[in-house]
Amino acid sequence: MSSEVFWAALALVLVFEGLLPLLAPGRWRSTFERLVLLRDGQLRFFGLLSVVLGLALLAWVTAA
Repeated sequence: MSSEVFWAALALVLVFEGLLPLLAPGRWRSTFERLVLLRDGQLRFFGLLSVVLGLALLAWVTAA
């Protein structure tokens, strides 16, 4: 993987992460407040789910 691909991927993450607060700040805030109330195990589960889905998507995209 070249460094250009890494930085492009990081840039896309920042773009996607910024869309919801930009377009719907109230909804983003309420979602964040609900996330703060989750227990550690629940947060870990969502983190694991996100990693697994991201790796599966990456494998699917790079296999094509």
